[in-house]
Amino acid sequence: MLAEYYGVIGFALIAAVFSAVVDHSPLKSRTLSSRMDRFRSQWMIAMAGREVRIVDSQIISGLQNGIAFFASTALLGIGAAFTLLTALDNVMDAVRDIPALAVGSRTQWEVMSIGLLVIYAYAFFKFGWAYRLINYCAVLLGSTHDVKRGDIPSDRCLEQARLAGEMNVLAGRQFNRGLRALFLSIGYLAWIAGPLAQVLVTAAIAGILAYRQFFSPALALIKD
Repeated sequence: MLAEYYGVIGFALIAAVFSAVVDHSPLKSRTLSSRMDRFRSQWMIAMAGREVRIVDSQIISGLQNGIAFFASTALLGIGAAFTLLTALDNVMDAVRDIPALAVGSRTQWEVMSIGLLVIYAYAFFKFGWAYRLINYCAVLLGSTHDVKRGDIPSDRCLEQARLAGEMNVLAGRQFNRGLRALFLSIGYLAWIAGPLAQVLVTAAIAGILAYRQFFSPALALIKD
């Protein structure tokens, strides 16, 4: 019985190990996301010294729109997973006509579909929380004391900017985790071709994500 789900077990292990390395291990300080966190903080400190902050507000608005887009995508994924659960018979009949795909039992398909639903729900909650955090960042930005042209920001102003930067960093981390769930869901979907395919595709996607975090040209641009 457990052998039927070794693909799901492998997926969970790969996702857990990757998340632990990127988010909680000593290597996290070397990731692209960690480097960008520093720029998020520096951005807010630079904002504190500007007299006019319209550009900063526009950038925040752009970040909000991007997060909202992916939250909507996760909602569509939730709807698709529900649809799959209610139309399993038709889907399984269609899969039987394709020799390369594994059919399995109805119970197995139900478990897999529920797992897909959980992944998209997790991603939606991450995007939803990131959207709220970036809203908080916008509020903190708006509450930062004004400075006149040529003046040095006060300690109070810099402290407000630091808080806005930390909120921005938190929003970015939540967004990254939601985006990671969407990417890894592609590997989870490979279960339709069998457990081995699910493990291999998930490992390949995790490898691509690891390359982007630790060895990508984007990291090389800001590494120093």
